[in-house]
Amino acid sequence: MTTHANVAAIILTFNEEKHIARCLESALQVATTVFVVDSFSTDRTVAIAEGFGARVWQHEFTNHAQQLAWALRTLPIDTEWVMRVDADELITSKLARNLLHGVINDPPDVNGFLVCRYVRFMGGLIRHGNFPQWHLRVWRHGQAEIEQRWMDEHMVLKTGKAERLEGEFIDDSMNSLSWWTDKHNSYASREAIDLLNRKYRFLPLAGQTGALSRQARHKRWLKDNLYARLPLGLRALMYFLHRMIFQFGFLDGRAGLAFHFLQGFWYRFLVDAKVWEVERRMRDENIECVEAIRNVLGVNPT
Repeated sequence: MTTHANVAAIILTFNEEKHIARCLESALQVATTVFVVDSFSTDRTVAIAEGFGARVWQHEFTNHAQQLAWALRTLPIDTEWVMRVDADELITSKLARNLLHGVINDPPDVNGFLVCRYVRFMGGLIRHGNFPQWHLRVWRHGQAEIEQRWMDEHMVLKTGKAERLEGEFIDDSMNSLSWWTDKHNSYASREAIDLLNRKYRFLPLAGQTGALSRQARHKRWLKDNLYARLPLGLRALMYFLHRMIFQFGFLDGRAGLAFHFLQGFWYRFLVDAKVWEVERRMRDENIECVEAIRNVLGVNPT
């Protein structure tokens, strides 16, 4: 039986020595080639990756969308299929079997595969309140591209259709809660830039929502046409309650309560607070949005 498919895996890294060996072992269940695109890690990430036979490239990081777009343009990918894996993710054995079967059969009208993703948080697997999430994680080389967004970017097919695969990607970070909140503080700045851009249009708006999966299109429509129109601050509370009650987040137990509160309320409120801060600086100093973002968030969005 064939144990590998004609797939190249791409993993973006920065100081991932806790996760990279586990991630590579998981990806190599399927992939014939693994590319690690590193952002000049200062720990043992690169050495561990090279020890597994991964091909390591270095590139300065701006955001995930730009980093992956650079990888797809630059890496010498010679496989029929490409797979995106985050450094703290695991591929279940069930997904590996189904992915091998789907890719080896190589249906001519299918250019991508949608994969179900869950999160493990503080020891608990989060299965409700915005989960499961289906993402295009495997695509025929050259037939998909990454949306250029500061946050919530998706791979989208250029042509053809995508099929769902049974099995899961598990986001299972071994870092501390303090690390998680620091990371989401950075994410909140990026998401604030996306929200400000919708209002002030200093960057081209990402399009291509028609090429997203049905679930992703629905979530994007709700975010752009409903959530974004609600009052800042209040919408974070409403979103948290929606996840906990109507999306059954309460079934995820103590770990779920922590996750849904932090990711569904605290993070969303922090995004709104950063938008407030930028707009206040614009008014007080009579400056344009891009300059206020640079001064307040420490990010150059253009």
